[in-house]
Amino acid sequence: MSGAILAQLMAQGVGQGADLATLRAIVEEAGELGASRALTRLGLDDRHAAKDMAELRQLLEAWRDAKKSAWRAVVGWVVRIGGAVLIAGIAVRMGFGGLVK
Repeated sequence: MSGAILAQLMAQGVGQGADLATLRAIVEEAGELGASRALTRLGLDDRHAAKDMAELRQLLEAWRDAKKSAWRAVVGWVVRIGGAVLIAGIAVRMGFGGLVK
């Protein structure tokens, strides 16, 4: 529900006799209840939840760093192997292949 729809519903409630402060309190309580239910369903409603989330964020950041490092290593090795093959090919074309035998 967007803020505009919420404001419209609150205005409608005021128009039908409800107090604006009461409507705001109801909306706030509904939001708190919904957030609490969502956290409970996710298993994040205990006192360890903040620590668990911080650890998960650290783990995710470490995973991303490891992936980035692995890709950089793979690209580095591919470039090195490609350079070595290129140099070997140039050496063979220029007649330096006999020196290896």
